Amino acid sequence: MKNPYEELEELFKRMDALSGALSMLYWDMSAMMPPGGVDSRSEQLAVLKTLHHSMMTDPVMPDLIEGAEYDQNLDVWEQANVKEMRRRWVHAAAVEPDLVEALSKASSKCETIWRQARQDADFKSVLPSLEEVLNLTRKEAHSKSEKLGVSAYDALLDQYEPDGRAAEINVVFSDLKSFLPNFLDDVLTKQAAGPDNLPLVGQFPTSKQKELVQKFMTVLGFDFEHGRLDESLHPFCGGTYDDVRLTTRYDETDFSSALMGVLHETGHAMYDQGLPKRWRGQPVGADRGMSIHESQSLLIEMQVCRSAEFLQFAVPLMKDTFGINGPEWEIENIIRLYTKVEKDFIRVEADEVTYPAHVILRFELEQAAIEGDLQMSDLPDAWNEGMEKLLGITPPSDREGCLQDIHWYDGAWGYFPTYTLGAMTAAQLFARAKADKPEILESIAKGNFEPLMSWLIMNVHSKGCSLSTKDLITSATGEPLNAKYFKSHIQNRYLIG
Repeated sequence: MKNPYEELEELFKRMDALSGALSMLYWDMSAMMPPGGVDSRSEQLAVLKTLHHSMMTDPVMPDLIEGAEYDQNLDVWEQANVKEMRRRWVHAAAVEPDLVEALSKASSKCETIWRQARQDADFKSVLPSLEEVLNLTRKEAHSKSEKLGVSAYDALLDQYEPDGRAAEINVVFSDLKSFLPNFLDDVLTKQAAGPDNLPLVGQFPTSKQKELVQKFMTVLGFDFEHGRLDESLHPFCGGTYDDVRLTTRYDETDFSSALMGVLHETGHAMYDQGLPKRWRGQPVGADRGMSIHESQSLLIEMQVCRSAEFLQFAVPLMKDTFGINGPEWEIENIIRLYTKVEKDFIRVEADEVTYPAHVILRFELEQAAIEGDLQMSDLPDAWNEGMEKLLGITPPSDREGCLQDIHWYDGAWGYFPTYTLGAMTAAQLFARAKADKPEILESIAKGNFEPLMSWLIMNVHSKGCSLSTKDLITSATGEPLNAKYFKSHIQNRYLIG
């Protein structure tokens, strides 16, 4: 007979396979599915989500988990696995199956409407669907709140950032809100006094952009035998451990948008591909929450791939791929372009200095929405007021405003603060990696990412979900998350450097 732990491992392996199928259906819906497939796809997703929920909430689950928790023969990884099993079970058991199905269908429908609404800058067309998603999300949040003993918003946040609490994040973000405005003014003043930036004007065929970004994915170590790159309206990384799916979007007048998007998503993908193979299919073998996941993407995109060292290697490849040359392609000009700071509307294209403001705005708005202090009909005005307050700019339309991100429209509430937590974590991890391996920057300048990636695999990727976020950061860097590393990084790059 199998003991409780062995039974749990088998059950969670089956649920992981089901989650993988769901992930692939989501990828297909975003990258390949024709518009007419939305109704059947919504039904498929809802059925599979409900099935997954019923497996997770099987009446035998609490007894099996309790039995495994009392098993004295489990090793450290198995104990951590049981802890994650309980966390997932508590989240699932708090929500009724009917709500799981209804939220899945509403999110799929809303996301599909959002695609056209974003293109048309027509918020009113998606408003009824968004209101339905929010109302169902509130129900989910309050159900989980009672079981977890936390606020409704924290219950949603906990899905993406285990043990994350809004009160603690508010302290960190308040510090950034007080630090960034004067710092931003200083950076803009410094850059205005420097040489003019020469824009990279021209036509950059999509075929050539694909060729270029795949070269960089290979350099970073992405395994194309276990993943692929496609196109979607909003860039993302999904799929499964052994079949990682990346997407981006192309602009033939600006190749840097796709390039930086792909580098960001490749950071996510390298984390997925580097998770411990021994524990694939088990909760302990999964990623350690979204702030760690975002730290991996932002470490690559922001910390590394906007550095002078990386651009020394990258610019010749860019010039060769597009068959172009000129004074605007001089390395000094490219460095200025890739570290240019400006107040802009689009989060995914924002620089490091203004990026936290984009996240803080979303964090504040989604808290207000979940708590019932913000109605979705007021979202455009609240968004524009927030942008004016934080960055001094107002979006010209809702396309550049509250319609730009997919997250709320596909049901992902409580996700946004992990982006800036990830940026702070990335700075701290990269600082320690360079201290442990001083050859990292010199190697990157030669197109060799092995020293950096081996450090990340050893200190982050291979740990899976065996440690809490706090313990993982402490184990890797010697201390818990500390904002001084992010501040020091942007000060060095944008004021001192």
